[in-house]
Amino acid sequence: MATASQWIQGARPRTLPNAVAPVVAGVGAALHGTSGWGGISWWKAGLALAVAMAFIIGVNFANDYSDGVRGTDDDRVGPLRLVGSGLASPGSVKAAAFICFGIGAVCGLVLAIATAWWLVVVGAVCIAGAWFYTGGKRPYGYAGWGEVAVFVFFGLVAVLGTQFVTSDRVDLVGLACAVGVGAVSCSVLVVNNLRDIPSDTESGKITLAVRLGDPRTRILFAVLLMAPLVMSVALAFATPWALVGLLTFPLLWQAYTPVRTGAQGPALIPSIGTTGKAMLAWAVVTAVALALTS
Repeated sequence: MATASQWIQGARPRTLPNAVAPVVAGVGAALHGTSGWGGISWWKAGLALAVAMAFIIGVNFANDYSDGVRGTDDDRVGPLRLVGSGLASPGSVKAAAFICFGIGAVCGLVLAIATAWWLVVVGAVCIAGAWFYTGGKRPYGYAGWGEVAVFVFFGLVAVLGTQFVTSDRVDLVGLACAVGVGAVSCSVLVVNNLRDIPSDTESGKITLAVRLGDPRTRILFAVLLMAPLVMSVALAFATPWALVGLLTFPLLWQAYTPVRTGAQGPALIPSIGTTGKAMLAWAVVTAVALALTS
């Protein structure tokens, strides 16, 4: 049986910035243009964070289960997978995924009741997107659509959804934040799949990285890392203080270095963690800049 520590590793805590960053950015966008820090609903922001964290842990366990039973993780070089390593039964990992989805669904239902009924539909689509990424007979993550899903769910939906539930509006400021966070969140998956090109090709998992090939995937990663910097310049039209987002360039460059220098396999793992840190840093400094000019 897997230990508590191994279950935590299986939840892939390094991916949590992908959940926290969009909520932080969404709150910053909500605060911009309001009458002070009391102009938004903070308890709804807390629930939005709970939803995002529950869903990302749920999708991590769901991927662990689905990839494990398909044999995709048999020769994995990345972080621990519970099913693939034989440390936990497929049924227990699947149950953990749906427990997390259930927690997220309950929190989301409260938000929908307090805000707008159609958020129930959005939540249902998010859960379906999380499961069918690697689950089901034809998982879209095995056809190269994973990056699009990450950009939509952990960029557009998470940021604009947070802005909406906390302030009852969405605007171009929120959209710029969503594009910035979504692009970097997407780049985390890109470098992860870059690392796994050999094993994914062998197992028949046709990710976007497999389709593009190694050189073009590295170019895509660089382009995605540039997006938040471009959004910082765009947000400067709302407030010049948004340019503080450019201060995250050193972290983004650090994340790019292993990819730029041709690192392969496990040598790309540090880039995944640093990209997550850069995304969270950009979201925090941008949110603060937007909030201080509310």
